Amino acid sequence: MIYAVGMSESLTHIDEHGNAGMVDVSNKPPMRRTAVAQACFVAAQDTLDRVMDGDLPKGEGLGVARIAGIQAAKSVDRMIPLCHTLGLSHAGVTFHRHADDCIRIEASATVVSSTGVEMEALAAATTAALTLWDMVKAIDADLSITDVRLLSKEKTSLNAD
Repeated sequence: MIYAVGMSESLTHIDEHGNAGMVDVSNKPPMRRTAVAQACFVAAQDTLDRVMDGDLPKGEGLGVARIAGIQAAKSVDRMIPLCHTLGLSHAGVTFHRHADDCIRIEASATVVSSTGVEMEALAAATTAALTLWDMVKAIDADLSITDVRLLSKEKTSLNAD
């Protein structure tokens, strides 16, 4: 078995010969799994005012970014080679004006499966941020995406007592 330095568990995506491969989760019981991720879209205050007001040259940005994020969550297995194909139960994207220069994007994904949905939530948040970038790049050249991270993940047994 191959072990990572400083870790007590084997690397699950690496076989005994060091080759990367998809993890077999067929022996794990299906559970309800939810993950929440975030990304912060940073732009000038005037730019973010226009985003929040739906006043952009390309149209209403938040709705387009929401759909792009949901679409990304549903497509993770095509973007990231070793991710499992999941039939999501839910994917959602919300936007919150966090500061004068930031819109906080929060994305969630839920599935009943033997594997988690962290990558789906992260893909939704970052894709929504990238979509906002595309929607405003004509009016603001000083953009950034920051604080991309997993906020939470949980799993619940389907065998409720």
